[in-house]
Amino acid sequence: MHNTPKKLSLLFLNSFALLAFISLNSFTQSERVIRKVADTAKTATFKFKTIVIDPGHGGKDSGAPGAHSMEKNVALAIGKKLRDAINDQMPGINVIMTRSDDRFIELNRRSEIANEKKGNLFISIHCDSSPVGTGWSHKGPTLLIYALKRSPEQYEAIRENSSILIEKDYKTKYAGYDESNPANRIILNLYMQKYRKQAIMFGELVNNEFKNTDGRKSSVKEQSVLVLAHAAMPSVLVETGYINNEEEEKYLNSDAGQEAIVRSILSAIKTYKKEISF
Repeated sequence: MHNTPKKLSLLFLNSFALLAFISLNSFTQSERVIRKVADTAKTATFKFKTIVIDPGHGGKDSGAPGAHSMEKNVALAIGKKLRDAINDQMPGINVIMTRSDDRFIELNRRSEIANEKKGNLFISIHCDSSPVGTGWSHKGPTLLIYALKRSPEQYEAIRENSSILIEKDYKTKYAGYDESNPANRIILNLYMQKYRKQAIMFGELVNNEFKNTDGRKSSVKEQSVLVLAHAAMPSVLVETGYINNEEEEKYLNSDAGQEAIVRSILSAIKTYKKEISF
């Protein structure tokens, strides 16, 4: 009876030591997974091979109106010219169009196409417009990336994108994918942060081409754009100019204007490919 307190104390100390060992071991395992993810990110090979071009609007959705033209037609014309230029000058790249004719495609379907085709870059082509009567005072292209408040939507898109989570050797790389495992949430967040940085990089590259090569006033902005947030890849929306500005409408509808826009985007793509390929 006199040895009972000592036995209880010893049992308590042993239990505490066991708990500490288990906790330390769990922490060590998580730390190993995190380090493995970081090492994989550094050493994994990456092939930039698929670009998705998304000409905005189409069909019953004409987009913003100009005095003599509609956004949907301008976006499609530029999108086709960009596709042809990439095919001609970057033969190793696979180009996917979300639409190649005058048809209506829902926003969710556009990003679904991009995800299904395992795109590495999503470029949505549009024309900007200002309130009625103010077109004369608005000019120049704008590059849009998705706003941070849409991050949860891109997180979900990345989670569902099999090209990331169901790789041939994902069991080796990530010790299997278990959504409840915090380490896998870290993986998804790493991808999301990487894609955002790459989207900003590409937006800035196009912006520099517009400004420095074409001499156009241009800027990069964050905006709550659904089609960008739902694409599980770096995504940028290119507002090519103000269609309700008389001078810009002529430019946007001219072969010379469309070709200049395409040259700027194509040059940015080439530089972007060099920057991210390893």
